[in-house]
Amino acid sequence: MSRGIMKVIICGAGQVGYNIARQLAAEDNDVTIIDQSAELIQKINDSLEVRAIRGFGSQPDVLEQAEADGADMLIAVTQSDEVNMMACQVAHTLFEVPLKIARIRNQAYLSPLWSRLFSRERIPIDHIISPEMEVAASIARRMEVPGALDVISLHNDLVKVVGVLCTENCPLLHTPLRQLTALFPDLDIEIVAMVRGDRMFVPTADEQMVPDDEVYFAVATKHLARAMSAFGYEEPQAKRVVVLGGGNVGYFLTREVEKRYPRANIRIIEADRARAQLLAQKVERAIVLLGDGLDEAVFEEANVAASDLFVAVTNNDETNILGGLLAKRSGARRAVVLTNKGGFAGLSTGIGLDAVVSPRSITVSRILQHVRRGRIKAVHSLRDGGAEIIEAEALETTELINRPIGTLNLPKDSKIGAIVRDDEVIIPRPSTEIRAGDSVVMLALPTAIKKVEKLFSVRIEFFI
Repeated sequence: MSRGIMKVIICGAGQVGYNIARQLAAEDNDVTIIDQSAELIQKINDSLEVRAIRGFGSQPDVLEQAEADGADMLIAVTQSDEVNMMACQVAHTLFEVPLKIARIRNQAYLSPLWSRLFSRERIPIDHIISPEMEVAASIARRMEVPGALDVISLHNDLVKVVGVLCTENCPLLHTPLRQLTALFPDLDIEIVAMVRGDRMFVPTADEQMVPDDEVYFAVATKHLARAMSAFGYEEPQAKRVVVLGGGNVGYFLTREVEKRYPRANIRIIEADRARAQLLAQKVERAIVLLGDGLDEAVFEEANVAASDLFVAVTNNDETNILGGLLAKRSGARRAVVLTNKGGFAGLSTGIGLDAVVSPRSITVSRILQHVRRGRIKAVHSLRDGGAEIIEAEALETTELINRPIGTLNLPKDSKIGAIVRDDEVIIPRPSTEIRAGDSVVMLALPTAIKKVEKLFSVRIEFFI
């Protein structure tokens, strides 16, 4: 095996496991995926160039068959928290796998009271991913930037990468990107990607934005309001919020909103009586309403028509989408819905929704952040793996430093969006130079990810 290839075992061939395997295999890594479902294993064999084994990833003989004794990492994302934990335990104890990542959903395991449970001496998991908490935080970030399709915070929140939809009212339409700085001198942003129809691409300096384009740009957080105004979004932060679904995501979102926005008015609609009663005891200021979230009378009781933001986070994708559409028709200013089906993400704006949140995509992003080599500090997946936002440290020996960016031979389908130097955010221009120690924010399409990673990897630096 060459020095640049990682040997990865993935336990669980569901949506998250499949997408991680797909992305890592596309980058020529050695991937083995384990699942007890014959149907899922057949799907893997039919569609991916990876090794697929049927069985339980927590069983020693199955891990031995997967050659765990030579693996660089194990990623456990089965539907069972207990199987994920035991897979990490067996991989550590019997096969000395150096890096172990597990998805843990049951919040009872994640209570600070039991934090000592996960350690090398007890249950040795190096990184725990909680999808519900990640999704709630993602939606809360969108609330900070009304009108945004996606919001990614980087380098201690000094930089944001924001996705917006270009409407007919966007002042920046039909202007070559190279002219934006001259025509809009206060607009200090870098457009790193555009989506037109079903195609995501890195725009050239001559590209122009047209209505219905989705645009992703990098900006210093302190200049974000000005940038959103330039795209035609000047809405105040949401103060009246209705949450459809009181499960873990709905609860964590409510908790985030109560913490971040003390003056926000929050109402939760929950269909299950026992869950609604429990929520009423756990939330601080939110009002919990018992009822069918698609019922007109319940919508009236929750005052959806006057809401600034309607968020649908039930366990049913169709309920979420229909709820979001009904909320918009009722008069809600914005509607954000959760869906586990990747095909819905690109349809959101076309059918009248403002944003779709994908737990799968968010979970994959968090896992990839721990998988990348070199001085990679953060990784965020856009549009179900259509691109990645990567934050990395520029080393003294990289070819990126001390040369004007305009002269760099960057990988095709990649673009530098921002540079952070001593807590100062620099939006790059062709004459800008990167210095050793700078944090560089880049966008990379799938064809460029491995090449971008190599720019920041001058030697093998594995995880401890």
